[in-house]
Amino acid sequence: MTEDQVAEFVDAVIATGCPICAVGHELYVFAEIDLPPEDIDRVSAEVHEICTAYGERDHLRREIATYLRSLGRYVECEVSTVH
Repeated sequence: MTEDQVAEFVDAVIATGCPICAVGHELYVFAEIDLPPEDIDRVSAEVHEICTAYGERDHLRREIATYLRSLGRYVECEVSTVH
């Protein structure tokens, strides 16, 4: 996947009904799918196809998170150190 495909990738995942959101500024997650049981397998398969089609994206984690944040799809994380 290339940087210019980030918005396209995220929009495609969102269109399936799968929640995707940034966590902080550098990570993102595919959240638990809150759909009727009969739709979960279909959405899961669609997201898998999208991920396969776009290919490797680890190098774009920050860019994906930034785009998700611009859409208001993010969770803030409090950073704390455990001693």
